[in-house]
Amino acid sequence: MKESLIEQPGLPPAQGEDEHLSLALANSAIALTGGQTVDLLGTPAQANNWLTERGLAPVDVDMREMCATQLRSLREQIRSLFASRAEGLPALPAAVRAVNDAMTRVPTAPLLQWDDKSGPYRASPHPTTAIVDHALATLAADASDLLTGPDADRLTACGSVPCNRYLLRYGRRHWCSTRCGDRARAARAYARRAASP
Repeated sequence: MKESLIEQPGLPPAQGEDEHLSLALANSAIALTGGQTVDLLGTPAQANNWLTERGLAPVDVDMREMCATQLRSLREQIRSLFASRAEGLPALPAAVRAVNDAMTRVPTAPLLQWDDKSGPYRASPHPTTAIVDHALATLAADASDLLTGPDADRLTACGSVPCNRYLLRYGRRHWCSTRCGDRARAARAYARRAASP
C-alpha cells in the first residue's frame, strides 16, 4: 500500500527543470523508497504554492480543489508524453489532446455571455479559473516546446528505482539527483557482491 506524504522531500530540481516548467510539473509527484510518495500538488494550497513559486499565479489566489485536480490531471498527461518520448513509444492520443486543449483553453479576449434577463455582455471567466487556465496553457506550451525542440533527445527518466522523475540528460548522467545516483551505484555494488562466490 502506498503512503502519500505531504511534506516536500528536499530534492534538488532535476536537470532541466529550471529551463522547462513542464519538467518541474512532471516531477511534482515523487516516488520514494518504501512505497511512499510525495505530491507537491496534493492540496489546493500546495498547488497554489507550486504555481506561485514558478510565477504562474499570485500568492493570494483562492485555489479550489477543481483547479488543483486540473493541474494534477495535466501533470499525468505530460508525464505520459514524456514517458512515450523517453522510451521511443507512440504517444497516447488522449495525452496529446489534453495538452492541446490546455493550450487552446485560454481566451484572448472577454467572451460573449448571455443573460436571459439583461441580454448579451462580454466578460472574462472567473478570475481564479482564468489564472489556472493560463498556468495550464503555459505548462502545456512548455511541454510541447520541450517535446519538439532541441532538448527532446536528452529527455530521459531517472535511472534509479523507484524514482519516477524526468530530467534532461547531460553527458552520461542518468539520475535526477545525487541521492538517486548514489542509490543506483550502491545497488550495483551490492548486486556485484551478492553475485561473487
